[in-house]
Amino acid sequence: MSQAPTFVEEERLRAQGYRLIAGIDEAGRGPLAGPVVAAAVILPLQNRPSWLRLIRDSKQLTPQKREFLFDHIQGDGISFGVGVVSHNVIDEQGIVAATRQAMRRAAEQLSTRPDFLLVDYLRLPNVRLPQKSITNGDNLSLSIAAASIVAKVTRDRLMVEWDGQFPGYGLARNKGYGTFEHLVALQRLGPCPIHRKTFAPVRVAAFTGPTTPWQTLHHTSLTADP
Repeated sequence: MSQAPTFVEEERLRAQGYRLIAGIDEAGRGPLAGPVVAAAVILPLQNRPSWLRLIRDSKQLTPQKREFLFDHIQGDGISFGVGVVSHNVIDEQGIVAATRQAMRRAAEQLSTRPDFLLVDYLRLPNVRLPQKSITNGDNLSLSIAAASIVAKVTRDRLMVEWDGQFPGYGLARNKGYGTFEHLVALQRLGPCPIHRKTFAPVRVAAFTGPTTPWQTLHHTSLTADP
């Protein structure tokens, strides 16, 4: 049975006088394609809705449960924000810097300014708010786990859209992660415009060259009869 995150960290901060505590997490550090997406979520610490007990780290939930909780977090939470940083920035600045940038953007998108940030794993030196980095935070803090759900659902939806623009890689299924299907397609088609060119499997595929360029498959898929 998966570990249930709690409000222990949030309650400790509340006892110190903090009232609006935002959890921050990301989705998409490891994939070979697409952006890194971060979310910031402020959950109600009083009058807690029943759906909070269902929250887990997004990786432990089915897509259906993530969608269900995503809607409730958006509808019943105090505030949420999302930050998206493109594959180009990941290639230019590295995944850690890009992740921090996405997290900062997510915090800036909150409609209600938080008093304190709980951040999964990283610290955000460019954000001038009190904060605490928590290793494995999405398994420990309800606020961080909720942010992981918002980030994951947002990114997954983007990858489904891009699957239509860049067919052949199975992006709607693998969400850009290096599955066997994706790696085989990468060797056959070569990288598409949203692949992270600095990631090793993409570099190798670009160096060896495709047997069927993705543009050819894309053109065929758009012009073939239904």
